[in-house]
Amino acid sequence: MTTTIVFGLTGAALIAIGLWAFVARVHLLRKILAFNVIGSGLFLLFGALARRAPDGASDAVPQAMIITGIVVAFAATALAETLAERLHEQTGRTTLPEIGDEDDG
Repeated sequence: MTTTIVFGLTGAALIAIGLWAFVARVHLLRKILAFNVIGSGLFLLFGALARRAPDGASDAVPQAMIITGIVVAFAATALAETLAERLHEQTGRTTLPEIGDEDDG
């Protein structure tokens, strides 16, 4: 089993675990963390797919896209945590309201 296959399977497992946690958890911080696990799995999977050359060399373009994606994911995480903190300050809740639970006014 080559390292590319191991990295690809690990990335797929991270995506599956993150997707399960994103669907199963209701707490906002846990959803944000699950979303980050999904992103990490995608970065790992994309990096493994970029290294398909027979000599083991990898292309620089996917590596640059992964680094850019990490920076964007960090900024999106900071924004999501700020919004979750603001929701907690204004409503006292750490979960999103259900569709029928919202007040009209």
